Amino acid sequence: MRVRAILDMKNQRDKLHQYQKRITVITDRETDIAKECLARGEKSKALLALRRKKFQQTLLAKTDGQLETLEQLTSNVEFALVQKDVMYGLQQGTAVLKQIHSEMGGIEHVEKLMGENEDARAYQREISEMLGGKMSNQDEDEVEDELEALEGQVQGVKHSEPVAYPSAPDTPLQAGAEDAKRKERAKARAREQAQAPSSEPMLA
Repeated sequence: MRVRAILDMKNQRDKLHQYQKRITVITDRETDIAKECLARGEKSKALLALRRKKFQQTLLAKTDGQLETLEQLTSNVEFALVQKDVMYGLQQGTAVLKQIHSEMGGIEHVEKLMGENEDARAYQREISEMLGGKMSNQDEDEVEDELEALEGQVQGVKHSEPVAYPSAPDTPLQAGAEDAKRKERAKARAREQAQAPSSEPMLA
């Protein structure tokens, strides 16, 4: 049983790495789309592209961490006691990979983020509504920090180094300002979600 579980995990890890390579191409394109949208003054589309990107990256990171934990469990001398947890973990990892593929799609779906036709707008609404209930406030704040950094680049403001998030403010005053900004963002997102029409999940 141990050998089979280890083999399953290796296969699962290989699949994860394949998805990571594919998603890197997609997330790079999402960043480019965000810049293009900002240059055209379409901030909401830019934000959606970055939220989509963050969601995929977060799911992959969680799955990768989970697989590392499972690999440690299989090397435990009491493997028989944890084999059910290992197999359950593998099933969960597979489910996450399928979720990324089915909900996000490939590069052709990314291009819809810039579209103006009815099909593209419907896709943009579906993604926005789906992400609304699946991203943490911290993830949303990091996305908005990235959006602000990209706005600076598009507007020609030079940054000496990439934006770091989350970062520790230098003074209590800065800390209070950052905290207030994040709270205001959270309130704004809550208002938007409350005003958004309810809809069925994109995929079961």
